[in-house]
Amino acid sequence: MRRFWKGSALALLSATTLFAHAASAQTLTIGLAEDPDQLDPDRARSYVGRIVFTGMCDKLVDLDDKLNIVPQLATEWSWNDDQTVLTMTLRDGVTFHDGTPFNAEAVKYNIERSLNLPGSNRRNEISAVDHVEVVDGHTVKLHLKQPFAPLLAALSDRAGMMISPKAAEEEGENFSRNPVCSGPFKFVDRVAQDKITLEKYAGYWNKDAIHLDRVIYRPIPDATVRLANLQSGQLDIIDRAATSDLKQIRDDSSLKLESAVSLGYSGITINTDHGPRADNPLGSDPRVREAFELSIDRNIINQVAYDGEFTPDNQPISTQSPFHAHSLKSPVRDVERAKALLKEAGVDRVSIDLMATNSPEVMRVAQIIQSMAGQAGFDVKVTATEFATMLDSYDRGDFQAGLLNWSGRADPDGNLYAFLTCDGTLNDGEYCNAKLDEQLNKARRTNDTAARHEAYEAAERILLTDRPIIYLYHPNWFWGLSKRVEGFKPYPDGMIRLTNVSLGS
Repeated sequence: MRRFWKGSALALLSATTLFAHAASAQTLTIGLAEDPDQLDPDRARSYVGRIVFTGMCDKLVDLDDKLNIVPQLATEWSWNDDQTVLTMTLRDGVTFHDGTPFNAEAVKYNIERSLNLPGSNRRNEISAVDHVEVVDGHTVKLHLKQPFAPLLAALSDRAGMMISPKAAEEEGENFSRNPVCSGPFKFVDRVAQDKITLEKYAGYWNKDAIHLDRVIYRPIPDATVRLANLQSGQLDIIDRAATSDLKQIRDDSSLKLESAVSLGYSGITINTDHGPRADNPLGSDPRVREAFELSIDRNIINQVAYDGEFTPDNQPISTQSPFHAHSLKSPVRDVERAKALLKEAGVDRVSIDLMATNSPEVMRVAQIIQSMAGQAGFDVKVTATEFATMLDSYDRGDFQAGLLNWSGRADPDGNLYAFLTCDGTLNDGEYCNAKLDEQLNKARRTNDTAARHEAYEAAERILLTDRPIIYLYHPNWFWGLSKRVEGFKPYPDGMIRLTNVSLGS
């Protein structure tokens, strides 16, 4: 079966009648660009994992297509006068997929798990929470250590996803193998590198808006193969259609194209202090990192790799965000200046092992960087790595530099804090600058837009000097869909929300 999904277009067309029946009108099949990592909202860190969670795990609040915070498991919320207590009213009549009730005690359990679970990647996102008070069965108060502007935005993503306390306790370390949430679809099974299957949860609180019986997620890294599966009818939606395929999708009367401006970025994460692999000129000397950036032309990357469809930029905050610092322009490529900086750093040529996911699009970017940087004195070796394996390498510090995409968050804190603060849970290179931490914490502690903008611009000036991550561009989201798919709505966060989605004839 796996060979069928990743083989030639001819193999796709020779699918069995049985499988064609399985992908009937009640089953939606989605082609993902990677295989997700752990299916545990607290431990997970992959973008594609968030897509699967969106079908499986409801959150306290959600985002609409304009990035407004809207109700989901919490129906109302309010702040006290000094913005240190968030009171949330919870939806009545909600159950987890194991039949246990969703209530205030479950919220308390989930928030405490996110804060205290060893290896939690959500801890930084809600670290301002001091404790959770259960007021009654359907009311909770989140008491904060200090005002924390990004909290609601964090609760609209994995930090706000509610899992069954009973299942979490029973499964322990194995929870990700059999996750139990409260969303529209419940987990059935997973075959690594092949598929994740969910089926409709009959007890879902909003079941009248769910029109599908089953959802199958298929990881297919090659965008050309994803498109071939879509054209042959074996997929109904493809995640992140390649820009080189957009014309083909637009010209195919059996398909349609949806798009949204992304909140995320792509960048080169550099190991500056995470174990022995940081002990090299790139990791230890900001001048070498500056030279590496000056050897790269972002516009060429965008044109050659993405047909000019993305937005070149040197910042982690989207150009669509009110917090983007428009005064901080990307430097133009300057090979001679790059060579001079290497000379100042006492090196003539620098070897770089650049890790990249094994998708054709990302590999193309890596090869463009390899070619351009070579002209400035960098010997770049590109290492193609399966996505989940690459994340594991980041966690262990077993990398020198890596191309990494981040899908982005509605609040800038989600693009910065966990990746760059000294104790950041996603700070793979273990970069640390106390002045940066000061600015990011300042932005967290106020709801004043002007003050937050000032703090983020100060933080970005530090980043653009230290360069622990060399930001390259902001991608746009593109989805290819079968004409049969009805009710799909694109969102800037890139998630595939299945409410009101159906399959026509």
